[in-house]
Amino acid sequence: MRKILLLTTLFAMTASPLAQARDTTHNLPLADVIAFGESTGKLDGSVKFYLAGQKTPKVARTLGSDISNKKTNGFNKSDEEGCRWAALSALIAFQNSAKQRGANAVVNMTSFYKRNETRSSTTYECHAGAFVVGTTLKGDYAVINR
Repeated sequence: MRKILLLTTLFAMTASPLAQARDTTHNLPLADVIAFGESTGKLDGSVKFYLAGQKTPKVARTLGSDISNKKTNGFNKSDEEGCRWAALSALIAFQNSAKQRGANAVVNMTSFYKRNETRSSTTYECHAGAFVVGTTLKGDYAVINR
């Protein structure tokens, strides 16, 4: 009985750090993700992306709002690399939806991680855990005058 109690105690002590999952917040430039997406052909340039507070061309009309919540495997990636992939996945989803709606831009974009809105005219918020990296972006579809 003592051995079982001892083993249970040892297991609980070694497993407790696993229960306290890492959640590191990063604020990274969205422009870098857009440039990467365009250089790799994953973003085709037909839809432009503008963070809230960023100078935006005149909006002719808006076509609704959306949220894109994307995650990626963080294994064998730096936090920044995982964040870039998660944000790029979110932008690809916005690009595809914008085209379906007849929009050529996503404007007023904010970070919306766990429904907490964070505004920046240059950066997006990303969270990196021990195994998963994710970002949530919120924005408005729009037709802009180019």
